[in-house]
Amino acid sequence: MTVTDDGRVLAGRYRVGALIGRGGMSDVHVGTDTRLGRQVAIKLLKPQLATDPAFRMRFRQEAQSAARMAHPTIVRVFDAGEETVVDASGHEVQLPFIIMEFVEGRLLKDVISDGPLEAQAAVRVIDGVLTALEYSHRAGVVHRDIKPGNIMITTTGQVKVMDFGIARAVSDSATTVAQTTAILGTAAYFSPEQAKGETVDARTDLYSTGVVLFEMLTGRPPFRGDTPVAVAYQHVSERPAKPSSINPRVSPALDVVVLRALAKDRTQRYQTAAEFRADVETAAAGRVPVHQQARGAEALFGSNQTGAVPLSTTELALRQLSEDDSMSRTQRRPPAIWIWSGIVAVLVIVIAVMYWAFNLQPSDELPSNVREVPTLTGASYEEAVDQLQQLTLPATRVDRSDDTIPAGQVIGTDPPAGEKVPTATPITVFVSTGKVPVAIPSVVNMSLDQAKQALTDAGLTPGAETRESSATIPGNTVIRTDPAEGSTVETGSTVNLTVSSGNVTLPDLTGQTLAAASDYLGTDELQLTPAPKPDPSCPAADGSPVTRQSPAPGEVPQRSTVELTYCAGAASGAPAPTGAPNANG
Repeated sequence: MTVTDDGRVLAGRYRVGALIGRGGMSDVHVGTDTRLGRQVAIKLLKPQLATDPAFRMRFRQEAQSAARMAHPTIVRVFDAGEETVVDASGHEVQLPFIIMEFVEGRLLKDVISDGPLEAQAAVRVIDGVLTALEYSHRAGVVHRDIKPGNIMITTTGQVKVMDFGIARAVSDSATTVAQTTAILGTAAYFSPEQAKGETVDARTDLYSTGVVLFEMLTGRPPFRGDTPVAVAYQHVSERPAKPSSINPRVSPALDVVVLRALAKDRTQRYQTAAEFRADVETAAAGRVPVHQQARGAEALFGSNQTGAVPLSTTELALRQLSEDDSMSRTQRRPPAIWIWSGIVAVLVIVIAVMYWAFNLQPSDELPSNVREVPTLTGASYEEAVDQLQQLTLPATRVDRSDDTIPAGQVIGTDPPAGEKVPTATPITVFVSTGKVPVAIPSVVNMSLDQAKQALTDAGLTPGAETRESSATIPGNTVIRTDPAEGSTVETGSTVNLTVSSGNVTLPDLTGQTLAAASDYLGTDELQLTPAPKPDPSCPAADGSPVTRQSPAPGEVPQRSTVELTYCAGAASGAPAPTGAPNANG
């Protein structure tokens, strides 16, 4: 079996179907469990990464972490394994796969892209996320990458948390980011301890959940920047805004919940998912949560790694929300040495973080085996192939119609421009064929109005109308089109119409014999009715030539009667009728 086979079967039972998702480490396909006859989702490690032991270990770790949990709010893992496949270079590799529950619905990130959620809707979603985290934390697993892209809302409104690809057991959480040589997670949803490379625990997931709640309420995350390092620095050093300052519809109660969840000091943060969920429910009921300083944090998780002792997030939030200057202060002022010690400690932390951020500035140079997909939109396919070949990226052409990109120019690529991929990754180049081709419909013998409507319905534009005489086609009826019907043109093209005028062209018949003129009027070309009219005032002649016609030559209505006048008087030299003048007067 090769990695490009369609409909391939894994482990003798899982048939691989269409691609439904793509991540940095793996692709997800819809599939069928042929043994049980059920639909599943199949996650495959990308073949380019299958030879890397680190990626294969993380992939197996995801299956092991997720398989430990069985809960309605967590996407189930049914099976996992490795399949021997042949890669693009012809070498056999072990391709890991995970068989998961197939979920129909939308990612939370797609829901948020439509705009901020109503408070009640956001509360329902975050309640499901916290339920999943409460279960996973009890199972000893910290997710470490809670974000809208890992949260699915099913068609029935059920919340499903997925992708435990960088999850770790709580017992293993002493492994720091520095030890794994990579920052795991997504910068916009980092906890401060993740950003600083410290140990992580369940409270790390709760901070990320607070970021998700903030984004659902406001439509954007609390911190944004040009680079992941800039965003991570803000998580460590900057205070988030109140959600209500961005979306005035957010209640003060939810402001308090969000700001406590986003506390820099994890001992000031929610200590458990259950505690977080309880405050969310209180805020949803319209009451501001009131709580005491967490006292069991050190017993549960150990001392704070940062050494900073900021104010309680609840106290901070309530201070920001209160506009009543009459509130009396019951707490005694702390000794001055404590204040100065706190200031010095904060300065030391800020300097240390700035030094760390400076030394973590990403290099502009990519690893030798990684390439960034270039922007090819507007280039010809040949130009696109040349650029990709210089980057050792093979190209595959796929033609698509496009109303805006001229034919022959590149529309885009898959993976998209800017994405970093391993060398030899196939790049699909979408090339425009121009506007969608349309066949001109048959409108001959239709009325003019019907023909125009048919052309408009086909995406075409009715053009000039030319009137033409016809003996057989009724007036205001289409005779032909230009271009001709059945021809293929681009959407929006103009189609000219030749329409029957309802007239025929009557020629000059004077001088022709009465018989010849009468026969010509009755031909299929004219289909007119002759009406002979004798004229006794002039002598009859051989063949009875036509002396006058009515109507005169020119356009006359179809099936008109044409009066043909011919001489029928007495011949010259014959006695004139009594009482009538002779030819000589």
